[in-house]
Amino acid sequence: MIPFSILDLSPIVEGGSAAQSFAHTLALAQHGERLGFQRYWLAEHHSMPGIASAATAVVIGHVAAGTSTIRVGAGGIMLPNHSPLVIAEQFGTLESLFPGRIDLGLGRAPGSDQATARAMRRNLDSDADAFPQDVLELQQYFAPYRGHGVRAVPGAGLNVPLWILGSSLFGAQLAAELGLPYAFASHFAPGQMMDAIQIYRAHFKPSAQLAKPYVMLGFNVFAADSDAEGRLLATSMQQAFVNLRSGRPSLLQPPVQDYAERLPPEARAMLDHVLSSSAIGGPDTVAAALAAFIARTGADELMITSQIFDHAARLHSYEIVASLRQ
Repeated sequence: MIPFSILDLSPIVEGGSAAQSFAHTLALAQHGERLGFQRYWLAEHHSMPGIASAATAVVIGHVAAGTSTIRVGAGGIMLPNHSPLVIAEQFGTLESLFPGRIDLGLGRAPGSDQATARAMRRNLDSDADAFPQDVLELQQYFAPYRGHGVRAVPGAGLNVPLWILGSSLFGAQLAAELGLPYAFASHFAPGQMMDAIQIYRAHFKPSAQLAKPYVMLGFNVFAADSDAEGRLLATSMQQAFVNLRSGRPSLLQPPVQDYAERLPPEARAMLDHVLSSSAIGGPDTVAAALAAFIARTGADELMITSQIFDHAARLHSYEIVASLRQ
């Protein structure tokens, strides 16, 4: 079985707080480490009431300090929001503190609306169109220092693996051209997944970091002891997507029985599409869905995300997933 990893947004649940979310994030990372998950990634989003991982590098340090073997990283840092030098220094610091355990996934979306993007990086001359140049600049800061120009301290000469993240064909083309591993956001934007995988593999150029293509795919899992319970757990994520697409992002809501069945047809169709890369149900149902997805895509690794309201149920979902790899 291919490696499984964990994607976490440090969800803030209704009635909870960011402090509680960070405690739950660390507990889940420690749980995932014991269960044998490959890596634990956190994602950058801003101005989202239900997501606490905005200061992504800080939360990565929190997780890495509380674990010992699992790789910890960003899935991803939205590079248009930041100076590449600052990201090199942040992740150079993390790699210096936790050597051999830090990953840096890079995305070109702002991870927010346009007003928030402007607040994040007031000089918008460096926008998503400059993403390839920003990636190359970042690579230069991690290269051995040659005695001239700007130096990332810490950062220069450190081995921080870069990944390209994407939900369209652009990221696939860039990852292939640069010879970097590619992570596709199929857990919320599955539309171009198969085309992106094909383009990436067909056009991949080996690099110093990577000799052959490596595809990691996002995948939602809501696993429980029964199919009915799994379907109930998934309704928190369903509510989050409906609220987000309606322009009213929210805290992660408690599950609601038969939530999707009460929605108008257009909202139900949106959920069916957005969450099509998902396994929802008891162990047998989840096992079959995972196997079918891996067989269809040929993924080298799955990045499992489980936006579940109840912390204990979320831990149990990952326990079930881990048991299916045995």
